Parts: sequence; structure tokens; C-alpha cells
Amino acid sequence: MAGSQIPHFKNDQGVPVISVGVREFQCIGATPPQDHPHIFLDMGKADEILCPYCSTLYKLDEDLGPQTTRPSGCYHEDSDQA
Repeated sequence: MAGSQIPHFKNDQGVPVISVGVREFQCIGATPPQDHPHIFLDMGKADEILCPYCSTLYKLDEDLGPQTTRPSGCYHEDSDQA
């Protein structure tokens, strides 16, 4: 994903699974200041990955865009990203 912004996802809703449309991203846990260390996750060839900090299971859904999640509202737009 060189040359592009790495999406950041959060789990303010406390759901066990979040579907995302990208294989590489950062999990931040929750909206700051309740966030955990922002960790880069790369699914590689797998279709899911577990965040080692908050235990959110992220599943790939190729029908979703890079800033779209299921459930909705889990994309985190940070002012440093924009």
C-alpha cells in the first residue's frame, strides 16, 4: 500500500467481528483517548486477523471499500491521516 494512507479502524461498539475491505490496516482499539497502541495488521493471504490488543476479529469483505466497515462506524478518520 505504498503511496497510500493506511486505514485505521476502531471498535467503539465493542463488537466481536468487524468486516473490512482491505488486508492491511491499523487497529486503534477505540476512539482516542480510550485507544490502545495503534498496531499495524496485515492479513497476508488469510481472510481474517485477530487484534492482539483488543481481540477484535477483522474479516476481509472484498465488496467493502477501504474506508467502509460492517458494522458501519468503525473507520477512524484521524486529522493526521487527512
